[in-house]
Amino acid sequence: MDFFNCTDGVFSPGDCGNDTLETTKPPSSKVLLTVTLSAMAILTTFFNCLVITAIAVTRKLHHPANYLICSLAVTDLLVAVLVMPFSIMYIQREVWVMGQVLCTIWLSVDVTCCTCSILHLAAIAVDRYRAITDAVEYSRKRTGARAGAMVAVVWLLSILISLPPLLWRHYSEGGEQEDQCIIIHHHIAFTLYSTLGAFYIPLLLILILYYKIYRAAQTLYMRREASRASRYSSVTNGSVIPSTFPSGDGGPRSPEPLNPQEKSISEPSTEEPPRERMRAPSRAFQSKSRRHESRSESRRSQLYQGPRISGSRERKAASTLGLIIGAFVVCWLPFFVKEVIVNTCGSCSTSMEMADFLTWLGYLNSLINPLIYTIFNEDFKKAFQRLVRCSHYL
Repeated sequence: MDFFNCTDGVFSPGDCGNDTLETTKPPSSKVLLTVTLSAMAILTTFFNCLVITAIAVTRKLHHPANYLICSLAVTDLLVAVLVMPFSIMYIQREVWVMGQVLCTIWLSVDVTCCTCSILHLAAIAVDRYRAITDAVEYSRKRTGARAGAMVAVVWLLSILISLPPLLWRHYSEGGEQEDQCIIIHHHIAFTLYSTLGAFYIPLLLILILYYKIYRAAQTLYMRREASRASRYSSVTNGSVIPSTFPSGDGGPRSPEPLNPQEKSISEPSTEEPPRERMRAPSRAFQSKSRRHESRSESRRSQLYQGPRISGSRERKAASTLGLIIGAFVVCWLPFFVKEVIVNTCGSCSTSMEMADFLTWLGYLNSLINPLIYTIFNEDFKKAFQRLVRCSHYL
């Protein structure tokens, strides 16, 4: 994301006059860097195309929640196709050779798409928070039109956040050189407006919402386990037995009282049995009694599996949220910290290598997003498998 002088280290004016043989033949390290960045751009394009195609052709994924995922994938795809290749060329050549018109277009797409990708993550956090804290009411409001409106708002905010630095670049264009393609300004107001809107406010929103999501999910699991425990609390007195689990639920049904026939089988009778029953083989009776006892014990033991299941779910939810937040923070926080420091401190600067590294660390988030936001969803996994196998119908 060439955002506020983020490629300042890519071009060094002091080196532009040195026409040596090293410029005609790039060193092996630069070739390796170009190949690595190109592979990253190709992988980003592939995975985001895979997500978009899976949502488009799989009916089960036609859900308003996935429309935000699809829009995020489109945004990251634009970064991979329209931003990364020009950045690779800029790094490889060390000068901008494609003219100022194309430079303006590239900077506009770069800043807008990277900002839009970050704001999409905040919108997805808002959508998930509403879905888990107000499930009944929000399920009626969670329509395709509402998801489309959220996408439109995200793009509008991205343009409004990205527009001022681009306009400032045109305003101060006379002081720039033709072989540069950067945004240079040292106004604290511009820096705070853009960095707060593009990163720091969305970061704060994501941290708060995902913390509340985890707490709400934890409370929900505890309530479910308490409800299961209360349903089965009467098992220990022998007056009721639990019924079998319904298919696909994983949770117990309400216990039902024993009828006289079931009680006569499961428990020994205190009445004197008829002579005909005394003649019945005792082995059959004992085997039936053992089967009922073992079945009752196994069902009773399921009462104590709830907290363990809940704990595993909580750990999975925590790990998922940790990956989402961790990837976002690791990829973008160093870049935006550098932006604040460089554009507010007149004597502060970064090296060419560091500027390139932080810029592409932010681009890396566009590769990670389609993996994190889909890999934990079973419907997406199945859709990906069918796409890879080139199934006709998904």
